[in-house]
Amino acid sequence: MKILAITSCPNGIAHTYMAAENLQKAAAKLGIEMKVETQGSIGVENQLTEQEIREADGIIIAADKTVVKDRFVGKKLLVVGVQDGIRRPEELIQRVMKGNVPVHQAESRSAEGSSQENKPKQNPIYRHLMNGVSYMVPFIVIGGLLIAIALTIGGEKTPGGLVIPDGSFWKTVQNIGSASFTFMIPILAGFIAMSIADRPGLAPGMVGGFIAANGSFYGSEAGAGFIGGIIAGFLAGYVALGIRKMKVGRALQPIMPIIIIPVLASLIVGLIFVFVIGAPVAQLFEALTGWLAGMQGTSSILLALILGAMISFDMGGPVNKVAFLFGSAMIGEGNYEIMGPIAVAICIPPIGMGLAAMINKRKFAPAEREAGKATFTMGLFGITEGAIPFAAQDPLRVIPSIMVGSMVGSVIAMLGNVGDKVAHGGPIVAVLGAVDHVLMFFIAVIVGVAVSVVLVSLLKKDITAAVTPDVAGGAGQSAITTTTAAAESSASTTVTNNGPAVSSQAMHIEKLTDIVTMDLINLDLEGTTRDAVVDEMIEALERTGAVSSASDFKQAILAREEEGSTGIGMNIAIPHGKSEAVLEPSVVFGIKQGGVDWNSADGSEAKLIFMIAVPRNSKENAHLKVLQMLSRKLMDDHFREALLAVKTKEEAYQLLDQVH
Repeated sequence: MKILAITSCPNGIAHTYMAAENLQKAAAKLGIEMKVETQGSIGVENQLTEQEIREADGIIIAADKTVVKDRFVGKKLLVVGVQDGIRRPEELIQRVMKGNVPVHQAESRSAEGSSQENKPKQNPIYRHLMNGVSYMVPFIVIGGLLIAIALTIGGEKTPGGLVIPDGSFWKTVQNIGSASFTFMIPILAGFIAMSIADRPGLAPGMVGGFIAANGSFYGSEAGAGFIGGIIAGFLAGYVALGIRKMKVGRALQPIMPIIIIPVLASLIVGLIFVFVIGAPVAQLFEALTGWLAGMQGTSSILLALILGAMISFDMGGPVNKVAFLFGSAMIGEGNYEIMGPIAVAICIPPIGMGLAAMINKRKFAPAEREAGKATFTMGLFGITEGAIPFAAQDPLRVIPSIMVGSMVGSVIAMLGNVGDKVAHGGPIVAVLGAVDHVLMFFIAVIVGVAVSVVLVSLLKKDITAAVTPDVAGGAGQSAITTTTAAAESSASTTVTNNGPAVSSQAMHIEKLTDIVTMDLINLDLEGTTRDAVVDEMIEALERTGAVSSASDFKQAILAREEEGSTGIGMNIAIPHGKSEAVLEPSVVFGIKQGGVDWNSADGSEAKLIFMIAVPRNSKENAHLKVLQMLSRKLMDDHFREALLAVKTKEEAYQLLDQVH
């Protein structure tokens, strides 16, 4: 009997190879021929061929990320999480041997097995939402920054706002940025739907997102914004999923994923949005516009509170647009003190979230902190949409925080008689001279941003508590982290070294002892806490000249731990980091017989600890290769027991020489 397998985890490092190793060991024990394809950070390895798939009696996919299944149509296919591949390999193989798995149909998980067995531990609604957000982020960054650059360099003040003359080079740059923005909501909706219904959901989701973003379909000037896109994405996904589960004849099955599901789902979602959701939305926002117009004679503070809340509620969506268009209309009537508070409120969400992400390491993963820099920059140019990825990821905490900040800033601007003569917002309009009472404008922005930063820092959970740790590759990583950063990205280290620049040349690592020396082996670690052990192991690197700055490299190690514990279970921890403080790739091996708490996935204390240090500008993903080698070898119970039993460094070195 011949069985094939694929293993993969979100970051594609340790668990990918641990599952592969355990499946191969279990197959050998059961006398089954098996080949395992790994889809890790290094790329696809040991790829399955068409002939091998034709000859296979069954396929096992042990993965916590999407694996394309098109090539397995007509084959018995068992889909489970990567943890099942690590912990229950024999059981999985026996199920395939007994035939107790469904046959994979084109674009369908025909039986209950695949959809039920691969349920992730995290909330599925959150997972679908994050899938859409992660694909949307680059479009926001491209559009926001290009528009900001074009307005700054080529914009001219006019009564209608900052305008770039037609035919200029910067108008072309602005148009490219605007084009990127037009994809934002369809991409969000499309990939939410794809997460729910796989590829048949993508087209209906994008169509629904496009309709949500274009109010012309249902008589709204602003459209339904990113909130409408989220609604369209979930609606399209579940409609496509429902159609996909319908029982149809064999003759129709081949055209279900390419014709029937996309066409029917797109039509249903489009009609629902146009006739059920869209029309009431348009009527609501017309009523809102009239209500705001009727408030001009009432309390200016109440009006400022309402405008600040509306601007930040959906960040470029219909509620935001109603307030913005109201302020723009007031400019035409010579009333600039309505647009002033709006100009302040516009920039507080992106500046506040960007600043919060950059300064608060406990609340935001490294990749989110990197994304915060772009968000902050967009805020300076009055691009509220820059905060959308953070709001979409955690709406119940982020949206109230930025709304309160914008409301506070808007009230201060109203009390300070801040006026804005152009239909735009952010510090850029003050710098270009379009704002009255510039000092009060900046005071309002600073106070509003401070309020948002404080609130979001208080409300958001620490990332170590908010995600399920799963060393370098299990499920549960933050969406922005797992999809913005390429597998275990170099965002795991963001420190720099003030010493001389190091020229890191590509080093070909064949086995672990290529980068382990006797001086980097410690059989009796003294530290009683994780941080103490980290310090002790970094000291060994510093003594041997492998690092130029212990403190800088420690920052890299702890930054990686913030993303999720590197305690992989079975009494093993593999802390690792890339840093400019590292002068040459090295691995420190230490034993702590009494164990130390490393927040491991299985609750076990770390006794066998491997610290991997790699130069930040390494031309090869050396740490990924070492992690792969270690993950495979450490699945061997006898090897782990032998390591724990060594008495001398020489014995340990001989065992480590087997890791390749």
